[in-house]
Amino acid sequence: MLTAIILFSIEKKHINEVAEQLANIPGISEVYSVSGSYDVAAIVRVRANEDLADLVTQKISQIDSIIRTETMLAFQTHSKHDLEAMFSVGE
Repeated sequence: MLTAIILFSIEKKHINEVAEQLANIPGISEVYSVSGSYDVAAIVRVRANEDLADLVTQKISQIDSIIRTETMLAFQTHSKHDLEAMFSVGE
């Protein structure tokens, strides 16, 4: 499983609307409004790099009001939760 964190700068009057649209995209497991340089952070969990590329270039890029994004790939999980087991139900 590939995990990525995508940070979004969004036109201020559309933050909630865009956050809702992001939350409805398969592969995006969590969406947070955040403080700081960005408006929204999304946690993405997909099976492969190709799935991430499709999510960013085909789905996220179609949402109006997104000004800028920054995508960070997670290398290692430091968590007490077994995320791989949580997301492998039904395989």
